[in-house]
Amino acid sequence: QVQLVESGGGLVQAGGSLRLSCAASGRTFSVYRMGWFRQAPGKEREFVAGIRWSSGTTDYADSVKGRFTISRDNTKNTVYLQMNSLKPEDTAVYLCATSPAGRSYNNWGQGTQVTVSS
Repeated sequence: QVQLVESGGGLVQAGGSLRLSCAASGRTFSVYRMGWFRQAPGKEREFVAGIRWSSGTTDYADSVKGRFTISRDNTKNTVYLQMNSLKPEDTAVYLCATSPAGRSYNNWGQGTQVTVSS
C-alpha cells in the first residue's frame, strides 16, 4: 500500500498562488502515475493534473491549463501542484492519488482544502 499525505492548502485571494505537496510512502515502487483531483461541495470529483512517475509526462484538465503546473521530486517521493492565477471556482478539497501501471487511480490521500476568495 502507498500512503499519501497532502499539504499546502489554505485561503488565498483571487489571482493569488498556492503550492500543494503530496508525500508518498510505503510501496512507492508500485506507483506509475500520481495525480491531483478536486471536489467542490455538491460536485463530483474531477481530475486536475497527472504525472507519470518515471518519465515525468504530464496532463491537465482544460480548466487549469496554463495556470497549474504539476511536478515531482523522485528523491523525496513527492509530487507538487503549483497553482497560479487562482479563481473562486478553483475552491475545493484537493486530493492526491496514485495509480499502478495499466489501471486507473485507486489510492487516495485525505485531501487539503483550497479556498479562493473573490
